[in-house]
Amino acid sequence: MEAEDKTTNPDGRIRVLVADDHPVVRTGLSAVIIEQGDLEVVAEAENGERAVALFREHRPDVVLMDLRMPVMDGVEAIRTITAEFPAARILALTTYEGDADIRRALEAGARGYLLKDMLLTEVISAVRAVRRGERVIPAAVATRLAEFPERSELSERELEVLQLVARGSAIRK
Repeated sequence: MEAEDKTTNPDGRIRVLVADDHPVVRTGLSAVIIEQGDLEVVAEAENGERAVALFREHRPDVVLMDLRMPVMDGVEAIRTITAEFPAARILALTTYEGDADIRRALEAGARGYLLKDMLLTEVISAVRAVRRGERVIPAAVATRLAEFPERSELSERELEVLQLVARGSAIRK
């Protein structure tokens, strides 16, 4: 019962954990999140190891996870969290858009992959979409993935969808 009390937000707001090793990024994201009436920041982590510990403690609805962090990187933190909590909803948030980074994050269990240069309104929309159970891959990321299909373990249909998305707009499951 105690764990349920910890993870239930009586006012229905989406509980977010922000994990980034740069204090300015954490503070900026948190400031934007708390301005939203339906979102709240439950914790902030400066590295992947701390993100895992805070996830266990707070059980947030959504995690914004930087991939490049000290102690434990974001991909390993995603893998650790999703191994223990398969339903965890994590958005990778990074400045890197290399296809290897994208694939590693998604294979680890991220439900979406966002670039830090995206508009904050897009990040907030992605948090809401992932909370609803959707996957979020912006067109720029889908384009990058579609450029290197031969290295992909995606099915033909998944590759076809990525190519269509690359020509259009963001994909939401």
